[in-house]
Amino acid sequence: MQKIGQTRVLIIGAGLAGSEAAMYLANNGVSVVLVEGKTLKLNPAQKIPTFAELVCTNSLKSLDPYSAHGLLKTEMKSLGSFIIESAEKNAVPAGDALAVDREKFSAEITEQLKAHKNIRIVELEADDPIKLKAQFECDYVIVATGPLTSKALEVWITKEVSGDDFYFYDAIAPVVDADTLDLSKMYFKDRHKEMTEGGDYLNSPMTKEQYYAFIEELKNAEKVPAKDFEDWKFFESCLPIDLMAERGPDTARFSCMKRVGLEPDINGKWPFAVVQLRKENLLGSAYNLVGFQTRLTYKEQVRVFRMIPGLEEASFIHLGSCHRNSFLNARKLLETDLRSKKYPELYFAGQITGVEGYTESAAMGLYVAFGLLRRIKGQEPVNFPVETAIGALVNYIMTIEKPCPSNINFGLIPSIEFTKEMKKTGGKKLKKELVARRAQEVFQSFTSSLR
Repeated sequence: MQKIGQTRVLIIGAGLAGSEAAMYLANNGVSVVLVEGKTLKLNPAQKIPTFAELVCTNSLKSLDPYSAHGLLKTEMKSLGSFIIESAEKNAVPAGDALAVDREKFSAEITEQLKAHKNIRIVELEADDPIKLKAQFECDYVIVATGPLTSKALEVWITKEVSGDDFYFYDAIAPVVDADTLDLSKMYFKDRHKEMTEGGDYLNSPMTKEQYYAFIEELKNAEKVPAKDFEDWKFFESCLPIDLMAERGPDTARFSCMKRVGLEPDINGKWPFAVVQLRKENLLGSAYNLVGFQTRLTYKEQVRVFRMIPGLEEASFIHLGSCHRNSFLNARKLLETDLRSKKYPELYFAGQITGVEGYTESAAMGLYVAFGLLRRIKGQEPVNFPVETAIGALVNYIMTIEKPCPSNINFGLIPSIEFTKEMKKTGGKKLKKELVARRAQEVFQSFTSSLR
């Protein structure tokens, strides 16, 4: 058993997972060396030099404790999640979702990490984690470089750990200036909520003719091509809107452009499809287009997205883009606690392990730090029950035969016996609530047994 105060952990990457792991270990008395290279050079997807930047959207998804995302947040808060606490402090209105002011969220996390007495920040583009571990006289190293691992470190991981199959693609949605929107063609309302005055989401309804004309332009618009040596490989739950259009004319209408949970217009006529916009900040001076990740060139984005009612004269603060993600085959390469099978003192955390999403990435940082702290204390390793959200995520990446990044969803959590009577009473909603209640009980029992 090592003494906590004499143990030093190197963490490479100050994104969501790295920031979460760093604060958890530091708060528990462990010395942390946090290495981050974005202050020296931003990668193509990054916009700000501060830590824990949210590059795709500003939403950490649902807060509903009976949803899969809400369940994961509940578990993380129980473990003392730094990321969830910071998100709640910097939240912007988003219905039952947890969305944040990106810059304030990132700035607060950076400030707190830099101010912590047990954390040393090093501005450096990492290459060989084993070499850096020795250089900074650390006992363990956590690689939490996320989906945008630098080229030098990617080369090392590919050579020493993963082999050749080490990438995926993700996409970013555009952001518009609120002052350039025509609100006479739009209305505020949250999905699945009784209509009261206003709402957190700005909705742009489309007629059948408008929708199909828009889809046709998405299909025909010029797109940024993949490089010769790469294929487009996207997360299924974060598909570019133009790829949805290519899959079929109605794909988007049953995805991010669905009218479900909204309302008819003043004449009682339902829209055929709806585009939703969500606030980027508390001032409401900017909105992002929900679900509108895209491969379109910048020029085509402006042209095509101005077809959306209310966006005819829109000014775009940020345009969308695609970027290459990096992730491991955890089942093949990592132990259950996410340490390398080849290098026992080397851990991986965050999206690089094969999870998808902001909260999921942070959760894996928390999970790795939790397990590493037990190891430092000389305690036996533990497996989170698969009935819990964290346990289900870990079980997924450690058992799926063909790696495919996934966010948290009820399909990952063991189901429950559901009688005909229960189906009549509450249907799928009741079933999810019962699974969530069981997860909460199992998680509380599990964490209580460790005290």
